[in-house]
Amino acid sequence: MKMNELQITELEAKLDSFDGNERRNALDELAGLAASGKIKFPAADKRTNLHFHTFYSYNAEGYSPVKVAWLAKKSGLGCVGTVDFDVVDSTDEFYDAAAKLGIKASSGMETRVFVPEFADREINSPGEPGIAYHMATAIPYGGVAEKFRPQLDSFKSTAQQRNRVMVEKINAYLSPVVLDYAKDAVPLTPKGNVTERHLCLAYTKKAAAKFSGNELANFWSGKLGQDVSKLDLPDGIKLQGLIRSKIMKQGGVGYVRPDSNSFPKMKDVNKFIIDIGGIPTLTWLNGLSEGEQAIEELLDIAVADGVAAVNIIPDRNYTPGKGLEDEKCRKLYEFVEICIKRKLPIIAGTEMNSPGLKFVDDFNSKELAPLCEEFYKGAMFVYNHTKHK
Repeated sequence: MKMNELQITELEAKLDSFDGNERRNALDELAGLAASGKIKFPAADKRTNLHFHTFYSYNAEGYSPVKVAWLAKKSGLGCVGTVDFDVVDSTDEFYDAAAKLGIKASSGMETRVFVPEFADREINSPGEPGIAYHMATAIPYGGVAEKFRPQLDSFKSTAQQRNRVMVEKINAYLSPVVLDYAKDAVPLTPKGNVTERHLCLAYTKKAAAKFSGNELANFWSGKLGQDVSKLDLPDGIKLQGLIRSKIMKQGGVGYVRPDSNSFPKMKDVNKFIIDIGGIPTLTWLNGLSEGEQAIEELLDIAVADGVAAVNIIPDRNYTPGKGLEDEKCRKLYEFVEICIKRKLPIIAGTEMNSPGLKFVDDFNSKELAPLCEEFYKGAMFVYNHTKHK
């Protein structure tokens, strides 16, 4: 590897450091290399990803906001956006990085809300009627005003309390493999915003410290109800995914069922988003749930409550090569058409909060190529609304 290539690789690795100064200094050096012509970027096109989770909630690759901005510039994306669960910790850092690199950017937050009118219908949170994933987009630079901080902090505290209850249940089941939340989980995040995926990693590391070889395989096989000896022990992604699905999700011993009091109402969250200068954004899963089959009704309620844009995760909404023969793809196009008729901007992205997800959607595929322009228009709506530094 040539010296410049080695230097660039080392600097790019530092972009994911938990040390903010190290991240900023690495970006400054990389930007300097680009300014001197030692790094060249492709021209920006109309591909977008406005749904990057960063390491402030969970990114499967450990990407920081700075890293997302850097890779987006290297990939030639026309617009890029972050969206972390229950916090806005990435916002200013992301805008600073995007400004330094000259890339169009927006930042947001994802949380969960309760929709009273759909209390008996599943929307986009599987097995949880009335509960919906929901977004704020175009959050402005400069942080949330002090008078709105208590409501913002409540999103994170609600999620963290749910996690702690989950850990208590799981500890009882997995004993002698038990987590100390503060010591084993919190350090896996830059600012303490622990997610289920962090907990899965923490449990695999704790078990690996307790058992080895066949003992470790036998432990997890017994607790997960299936042979794991051929999985990626001791702490691989497949094992973590099985722990999450078998223990933390519905039907698992650690599952904490939400009710109408577990999350704030969509209407109240929308008001908060508007108050802080963002755009309330409805998230759409795939059109297959009872709630999303009543999408016109849901949109009527959402728009009346302040929603002004929608979000799609296209990669899970089609089977490559099948086109409109695939029911999921037909539902995707139906939803896009409904939004166009309602003049609701559509943004899209890949999340990257699970291993194997693309950095950007395949807009050359026959399924997504016709939608690229519409998603770009939605991205420009959000970007133009965003108040940058």
